[in-house]
Amino acid sequence: MILYEYPFNERIRTYLRLEHLFLRLGQLVVRETPIDHHYALTTIFEIMDVATRADLKSDVLKDLEKQKHILNGYRGNPAISESVLDEVVNRLEHCFTALSGLPGKAGQSLTENEWLMSVRSRAVIPGGTCEFDLPAYFAWQHKSPKVRRGDLETWASTLRPLAESIQMLLKMLRDSGTPQKVMATAGQFQQPLPQGRTFQLLRLRIDPDLDLIPEISGNRLLVSVRLMRLAPDTRLHVCSEEAPFELTLCS
Repeated sequence: MILYEYPFNERIRTYLRLEHLFLRLGQLVVRETPIDHHYALTTIFEIMDVATRADLKSDVLKDLEKQKHILNGYRGNPAISESVLDEVVNRLEHCFTALSGLPGKAGQSLTENEWLMSVRSRAVIPGGTCEFDLPAYFAWQHKSPKVRRGDLETWASTLRPLAESIQMLLKMLRDSGTPQKVMATAGQFQQPLPQGRTFQLLRLRIDPDLDLIPEISGNRLLVSVRLMRLAPDTRLHVCSEEAPFELTLCS
């Protein structure tokens, strides 16, 4: 099954983008070739660009505190395991402490590294990291994989509290939803949303053998899915038959 996710607000959109970048970074750092480590470094720069949003850190801290408050409200409930509850609350507290302990915005300490910032300023230029533009960077790429990996892990460690916090918040958000099997008629599906409840994320799973691409839109009142198929002319066309998929709304 292919999983598609659609955020209902800008905060969750930013969280998903950062999660995507952190996952990519984790895959690239452990590799050994200079080109993989080049893209690992540019991924760190992308994370820094997203993390410079003024209210991002405060939003994450508020969400961690909110989730901790919600969970503490379940104490004394016989249907809830106190040990599991303690474990999750402790993880939330760990994320909160680590992130709040970072000075300034996430990745701010990296901006004090002149060598990194020289690479960052050239990385946005097409071909700007050639050896004649950045000989010091070219020399770094010729160091052993172990040395390069160690440097990347050191730089990425300054972003780890943000990564762990977002991972925790998105996991809890995803776990809040209940999957439902639905059917699109003539490639179209719409579902009104219940009043008095605010959803933050839509998750859609569809069989890749159907060869369909969902176009998702939504607001506080309605969710709409249009299933498309990529034709040989490389244009998307609306599916004309019934097609099943799984829908999860997370709040």
